[in-house]
Amino acid sequence: MAIKNKKQYRRTRIRMRVRKVVSGTSERPRMSVFRSNKRIYVQLVDDLAGHTLISASSSDEKVSKIEQAKKVGTLIAEKAKEAGIENVVFDRNGYLYHGRIKALAEAAREGGLKL
Repeated sequence: MAIKNKKQYRRTRIRMRVRKVVSGTSERPRMSVFRSNKRIYVQLVDDLAGHTLISASSSDEKVSKIEQAKKVGTLIAEKAKEAGIENVVFDRNGYLYHGRIKALAEAAREGGLKL
């Protein structure tokens, strides 16, 4: 069996392995992160009910990708505080915990979320 994209295959395997264990509830939703080449997106998901509670994404500002991730982290923390959510389960979605993912998580922690 030939694998077309080894990096994507590896990320999918990691994501499925983590998702077997990590699940979000309405009291402690799952904070799911997706990063594309240009933007970064984050959602707070209630897996039991099967819907997204809060979402945030980066805008078209001319700043570095790390700065975009920090802004999205603080934005999701503010929105979660308004909704009365303090604790979340962090789902890095198969990405390595460095760079933009790490910046987003640290900004969310500084904003008051407990990951």
